Amino acid sequence: MPSQLVKIGTRGSKLALAQAYETRQRLMDAHDMCEDQFDIVVIKTTGDMILDRPLSEVGGKGLFTKEIEEALLDGRIDLAVHSSKDMPTVLPDGLEISTFLPREDVRDAFISKKYKSLVEMPKGAVVGTSSLRRQAMVKKLRPDLEVITYRGNVQTRLEKLEKGVADATLLACAGLRRLDQGDVITSAIEVEDFLPAVGQGAICIESRIGDEKTRTMLSAIHHDETEKALLCERAFLGALDGSCRTPIAGYAHLKDNQIHFVGLVLLPDGSEYHSIEKSGDVADAASLGLEAAHDIREKAGKAFFDAILSV
Repeated sequence: MPSQLVKIGTRGSKLALAQAYETRQRLMDAHDMCEDQFDIVVIKTTGDMILDRPLSEVGGKGLFTKEIEEALLDGRIDLAVHSSKDMPTVLPDGLEISTFLPREDVRDAFISKKYKSLVEMPKGAVVGTSSLRRQAMVKKLRPDLEVITYRGNVQTRLEKLEKGVADATLLACAGLRRLDQGDVITSAIEVEDFLPAVGQGAICIESRIGDEKTRTMLSAIHHDETEKALLCERAFLGALDGSCRTPIAGYAHLKDNQIHFVGLVLLPDGSEYHSIEKSGDVADAASLGLEAAHDIREKAGKAFFDAILSV
């Protein structure tokens, strides 16, 4: 195993650090390494610094990875730990997602001090979220609710809720549980009612192409089933618009060597949406995602996607 420090790059939020610590612990367990053999390198990203505007207005998902990927490319870190749903579908030359950890709960968490679920919220009540997907899906289910943009890390969003900025918010169940804050979940919304973001619940690890030493080390903690599901989901996302401008949801899971995928695209106001379901052989995961994207694009029509771009 490495004779020098293994440098793990991460954002500095509590959730990002929890994911980096989980990665470190899995590597320690797999290779009989100790904590002193690792260095957690915190890197502030553009996305962490811009909190007053929706991500779609300032550059999308790459804002949470750019500075970390620069550090990976120039050798300041050996690997980078990310939330899979933050990852652009096109990576910088020389980098790859080499590892996925076992996926956690993919569901969205409904959190409120006043109400038990979205269904129970009265007309005009306020839901705060920074996610275009969540905004659109709330409006799809409950067009009578008010949805406001609500940026910040998990702690900031929960504090805003305490202060009454919104009546409810939505966060990922997986993130809350990784922070040992599952007790704040009022109710988990089932996938059938509220399709998750592509990659939700999955931690991925990015490394340099050709760095066989790091790749070999990481292979011991790689989860193949999660990788197959994410290959399908990310292919779907990439073919439709892998930025933050289009409300897109998608979820793939494996059963009996088959992969089952459900995808959804929506207008930002939730007034129109189109879904697709596909199943196929696990070996064809990426092809299935591309096929689903092609079919839903045809189903929705050019006018639908033009309407999104004009918002």
